[in-house]
Parts: sequence; C-alpha cells; structure tokens
Amino acid sequence: MAETFLAVIDADEAHRRFHEAIRPEPLGEEFVGLDQALGRILARAIASPIDVPGFDRSNVDGFALRAADTFGAEEATPVRVQLMSGSIAAGDRPLAEVPSGHAQRIATGGMMPRGADAVAMVEHVHVGPGLITVQRALTPSANVSFAGSDIGRGETVLWAGTMLTARETGTLAALGLTEVPVYRKPRVAVFSTGNEIVAPGTPLAPGQVYDSNLRILSDRVREIGCEPVSLGVIPDQLTALTDALQRALACDAVVFSGGTSKGEGDLGVQAVRTMATVLCHGVALKPGKPLCLAAAGRVPIAVLPGFPTSAVFTFQEFVAPVLRALAGAANVPAASREATMPMRVNAEKGRAEFVLVGLHQGPSGLVAYPMGRGSGSVTTFARADGFITLGRQRELIEAGERVSVRLLADAITPVDLVVIGSHCVGLDLILSLMRREGFSAKTMSVGSQGGFLAAGRGECDLAGVHLCDDAGVYNTPFLPADVDLVPGYRRMQGVVFRASEPDLARARMVNRNRGSGTRVLIDALLGQARPEGYHSEARSHNAVAASVAQGRADWGVAIEPVARLYGLGFRALREERYDFAIPRTRASRPAVAAFQRILVSEEARAGLRALGFTP
Repeated sequence: MAETFLAVIDADEAHRRFHEAIRPEPLGEEFVGLDQALGRILARAIASPIDVPGFDRSNVDGFALRAADTFGAEEATPVRVQLMSGSIAAGDRPLAEVPSGHAQRIATGGMMPRGADAVAMVEHVHVGPGLITVQRALTPSANVSFAGSDIGRGETVLWAGTMLTARETGTLAALGLTEVPVYRKPRVAVFSTGNEIVAPGTPLAPGQVYDSNLRILSDRVREIGCEPVSLGVIPDQLTALTDALQRALACDAVVFSGGTSKGEGDLGVQAVRTMATVLCHGVALKPGKPLCLAAAGRVPIAVLPGFPTSAVFTFQEFVAPVLRALAGAANVPAASREATMPMRVNAEKGRAEFVLVGLHQGPSGLVAYPMGRGSGSVTTFARADGFITLGRQRELIEAGERVSVRLLADAITPVDLVVIGSHCVGLDLILSLMRREGFSAKTMSVGSQGGFLAAGRGECDLAGVHLCDDAGVYNTPFLPADVDLVPGYRRMQGVVFRASEPDLARARMVNRNRGSGTRVLIDALLGQARPEGYHSEARSHNAVAASVAQGRADWGVAIEPVARLYGLGFRALREERYDFAIPRTRASRPAVAAFQRILVSEEARAGLRALGFTP
C-alpha cells in the first residue's frame, strides 16, 4: 500500500485514468410528470407542439381597429372612428369582422377580430356616442402579439442536457406538456469514515469531531442533479468498511471521505482494493494529495481526504465532472474572474496548489484576498468566492500580480459592506444589526495591519483596527492618507488562563498571528523574552481561548468577553481602542453611513455593554 500511495501522479494523469476507466455517459432516460421535473436533466430536445400565443391577441385594454384609419391622428387633429357594438373579453371568440373606419372594444389578452391589425390604448382614446376619437396614430401590429410570435410550432424550445429550473418548467407548461423525457438520476452512495467522526447531534468525546463532509458531499451531489444515498458514518474497521462498500456498489457511483492516508487506522483504500481497481492513490495536489480514485467495472469510486477543504476540492475537481456526465448535464467550465493579489503567496513546488480567496471590489478592479490554506477548515470554504490554482512548478505569487480566480458559484454575489481587518465579536453584533435593516456584509480577518493597508488601497469599506504606537496612542498614528478614523469602543485585553493564575515564566503560551494588534501588544510586553510556545500562532481571540481551555497551552492574550465565553480566568493587561478606518472614497456609501449610525445607536451600545465592551 505504501508503495502505491507514494507513486504520486499528476492531476491531469489522474483525470485521464479515471475517465478512461469509467467512460461516463448518461444512464438512460425516463419520462416524469411536469410536477416532478424541477432539477432534472432533459434527455431530448423539446419542440413546441403549438404556437405561443395560439392566436393574435391584444396586449392592452383598448379598441381593435385598422392602423391605416389612424394615420395622421394627433391631439390637435384627432381621427374619428365608428364604434361597433359589443366587446371582446379574454377567452371570447370574435364574431364579427372589423371593417375599415370601425373599431371594437377589446380587453387585454382578447383575440383580435378579423380585419383589425392594431389596438388603440384606452388612455389615448375619447369615447363618444357611437364613435371614438383617436388622438395618436398607430402602426400595424401596435399593441398586438401575433400567433407564434413567442414560440412557433415545431420550434426547438429546450435542448437535451438542459437542467430544468422554474423558467424551463414554466415554458413546458405553456406548451401544454404534462410529462417530459429526462435522464435517469444517478444514485450516489455517500458515507464518511473515521473513529473520530460522529454525527451532528451526538455528544462529543475528547478527540472527536462532528462530521460535516457527509452533509457537504450529499448536498453537492444533489446540486449536480444526482440522488445521494447516505450510508452514515462508518468506523475504521476493515470489515465494516468492506460491508459498507458492498452496499454502496448497488448505486451508480460511490463517494466517501477518510481512509486515504498511509496511517494504520485508515483502511478505506484497503477495502476498495478488495472489490475494485485502484486507478491512483496520491495526486500532486495541495490540498488533496491522499485522493484515491478507483473503478468497480464502470462504477466510479472516489475516496476523498478526510479534511473538509481537501474533500470538497477533490470532489469538485475529479468527482463532479464524472457525476455531471452520468446525469447527462453539460460539463460547463467554471466561471472565472481576473483579480489582483494584494499580498505575496508562497507555494510548495512540485504539486498543484489551490488557494481559496475572497473577492472584493477595489478602486482598480477585483482584489483576491487569500482566506487561509488549512485542509480542515469548513468556514473558510463556505466564505470564499473562488480559488486560484498554482501549477506544480510555481513557487509564489507576487503582491500586485494579476491572477485568474475560478468561482465557486456561477457569479459573485455583491454585498453592501466589505470589512477587512481585525475581527471582534463586537463587530459581529453591529453587522447583525445591519443585516436586520437589509444590509449584507462580507468580512475578511487579516489583522489590524492588513486592515490599515486594505483601507489605504481603497479595497474595503471599513477596517476594524486596534494598533498602539510606542507612546500608547491607538490607531491614529497608523492612518494612511485619505482614510478617516471612526471611534468604535473600548475593550480589555488580558492574559487568559485555566482555573488559577499560572507561573507565566514556566507555563506554555499560545501566541497571536503576526500583523494582528494583539501580537503587537504581546511583543511590546515581552520585549526579547521568548516563552515556550511563542511561535505557536492562533488567528483569533477564540482560537487562543480554545487552546488554553483544552490544555494545549496554559496562557495567551485575548479580550475579556472571549475569556468569559470559555470560562477562563482573566488578568487585565491594557484597555484598548477598537476603531474603524474608513477610506474617504467609500464614506458616502449607504452601507457605510448605516454602519456609523447603528454603531452609536442605543441598541448597539447596550449590546456592546452586555458583551463586556465599553462604548
């Protein structure tokens, strides 16, 4: 097994082997009722059996007449036309022809009578005894939809391979169809493996984590147009995994996560070998190197890495195209956007690397902010807009370099407020109050220094900051040109610890990431001292508190509300200002004005006080 795993192959070669073995194609067709067609893939092109509309009809309430009878009509010189008796309502069949010099009242949707080729809107007509006065000239076909002008009989309306949304099902209903030919929906067995994995809702024991992969992969399978068949969480036992795989092979495809690495406890690949051909085990990717692809006949099997980001990336790259082909859906290339990388990104030479990014509109176009590269992150993937791919021979991307970003959705969803800088739970409160008023926001936690830089470049609407200079002055000394500072609130930074205060000279610390305001404070207080754990960096106050609470560290520096949340002891070090840097070019935006208004509202101030801040 180890030898096979170490035979890492290129991603392109992995794609080639997988598709060559599976030769994915639609699984056949079936007819379903129109009420069951949403989300299905059309197996045949649909030609209209009728004209739509099926008759010449009026688009407005008015008077059906001959356009030639209105030529020359103006407000000052209106034209008089004889008014015929009766009227044509929607659904009525006209009984009489409209001769020259005559008009007949007609409702919106009414069938045009023979002889009439235009409709004078009721607003442009004066009705008198037995006649109407038309004040505007009409051209032939004015306010009329002719039979077949929307859809002509025999015209192809929808093509094979189209995924049916509400727009398409509405079109099919307009054609009078009650059932449609669709490709059979592939059934995809999905399960997770690992002794440390438990289903949501189950109490967590030490060392255990909730399974998010099963939910993510099942829903992604459903989004593609397939039917997920969940087998749940399977323990790392060869017999259990083999039994699960045997049941899974009754489906059209098999996807599970975990059990791909070389460790003795990871047995997924061993189980696959008992009943399928392993095509590759180890691909030059980051994240995603342990990926295993196999085939049982023409049934594809993908054993994805257990970490969520790795699992999702490898699913997107290798499994999704195969499932789309089985479902009969067109394999449309992912949308992409050009953007500027605001900071240097290093890569590991020798394997392709994916870097998740958040996209923000800067003064000169889109800017792509890296959102972390940990394989185990769930929220990072959820918050990202797309990713960039660094080839095997690429070692870095320079700051300011243009990059191509593959979108995770079909389009970028614009937000009202972009916030880049230091994170704070107080900021979360303000943004939640904004959301109640209908304003959306996107946040990127890059630290106070990164926030000042982003504000200076005009890449955000505001930045949360808390940097202190040597004289003890917060934030104002660091303001870039054309950036203003809006006062926020005060918060207490301090040492967090378990139970009783430790001997800080001997206990292990957990540090904060470079570029954060808290790291600046820590380094200023420590001077040249480097306690044990100094180089262990957490990216948030919560991460510091969790490390201390779980015993991986004995102390760290965090804000008081977070210490309280984790039930930790707290020794105050310094009250600091948490303020907001706002580029002047963005100050007039409605969302920025709303943020400043809500920030000083009594509701926000009360909420901040309840959290432990001082407005």
